[in-house]
Amino acid sequence: MASWTNALRTHYRWIIVAAGGVLGCVAIGGLFSLPVFLRPIAQGTGWSTTGISTAMTLAFVALALGSIAWGYLSDRVGPRIVVLTSSVLLAAGLALASLATSLLAFQLLFGVVVGFSAAGIFAPMMACVTGWFDTRRSLAVSLVSAGMGMAPMTMSPLAAWLVQHHDWRSSLQIIAALAAAVMVPAAWLVRRPPALAQAASAASAAAPGAAQAPALSVGQAMRSAPFLILVLTSFLSCATHSGPIFHTVSYAVTCGIPLMAAVSVYSMEGLAGMGGRLVFGLLGDRFGAARVLVLALLAQAVVVLGYISARQLGSFYTVAALFGFTYAGVMPLFAVIARENFPLRMMGTVIGGTTMASSFGMALGPVLGGLIYDTFSSYAWLFIGAFSLGIAAFLSAIAFTRLPQRPVAAAA
Repeated sequence: MASWTNALRTHYRWIIVAAGGVLGCVAIGGLFSLPVFLRPIAQGTGWSTTGISTAMTLAFVALALGSIAWGYLSDRVGPRIVVLTSSVLLAAGLALASLATSLLAFQLLFGVVVGFSAAGIFAPMMACVTGWFDTRRSLAVSLVSAGMGMAPMTMSPLAAWLVQHHDWRSSLQIIAALAAAVMVPAAWLVRRPPALAQAASAASAAAPGAAQAPALSVGQAMRSAPFLILVLTSFLSCATHSGPIFHTVSYAVTCGIPLMAAVSVYSMEGLAGMGGRLVFGLLGDRFGAARVLVLALLAQAVVVLGYISARQLGSFYTVAALFGFTYAGVMPLFAVIARENFPLRMMGTVIGGTTMASSFGMALGPVLGGLIYDTFSSYAWLFIGAFSLGIAAFLSAIAFTRLPQRPVAAAA
């Protein structure tokens, strides 16, 4: 019976990975359909680029605040109910945003509702997957992240094709329907990590009065130096790539590249990101996630400067491939590092905290990029600023590796 249970766990954990990848792909794809719709919305409504970009900034703020809330809730009630609720809310938010008749209504519906609901996917699923794997953890988390990275290669071209054949409102409604049809069934496949149930059974079976080591509380964890530095690193890392990611399509169009070709540059980032996630995941399992993170952050900072000199489609493809490879490979490593430094029972909260920081970092790029372009009619300063933030993230990661490490029980 025990061998059958172990075999079931071994196989089902990969189903959890697949479900997480599908959920993340559609959720991130729905959220990042806005860069594709940016110009069609502006042309169809007369709203400013900065005003529409602000909806994305609000989405990342809502994603930030929602991440720790959904993560904490997933620790209490399990990930399935969280991702199921979030899937329904995301589809509803996209549909309602398509009906907005004012910029403020669009900002609130797309920014707050869609952003908050998307937060219920990433942190709970990352926490869930880290609990299902004791070995090959970096690879598993990277595969879930790779599913999310499929959005630029699937959802973004779909959004571009839709907006060329329909108005932006109808296109957004179709994406909302697709989100509901795909995400709700996938959410039912999610299960809580078996290690948590085993830990609960062991605790209940312990003899009364038996001496136990003092448990690390959530409050203590969130005040600890490893958590605070990890949060800072996550913020700076995402602040580095948020602006270039969001404004890639718009920047390419201003350089004279047609919309579909510009979207293909965005897709190239996603395709290269698939390789980056897998390569950095394998390297993290072999050499340690924290060490690999340091090198990946340095590479991200250097590569982003390449966009300044990109003008032709070929040069855009080259920089997009390098940039996508580095920034996408960075993100899964944070979840692995969190799992290596904090107990599984609070993993949703911890990863939610780092995701909150990363979302605040992502919130900077869209609106600052819009302001920079509206002010200078150029994106050059956006990439220079991104480089500076990337160096700061690299230095913060080095500081994390210098902290004294302590072992963490698998399910304590």
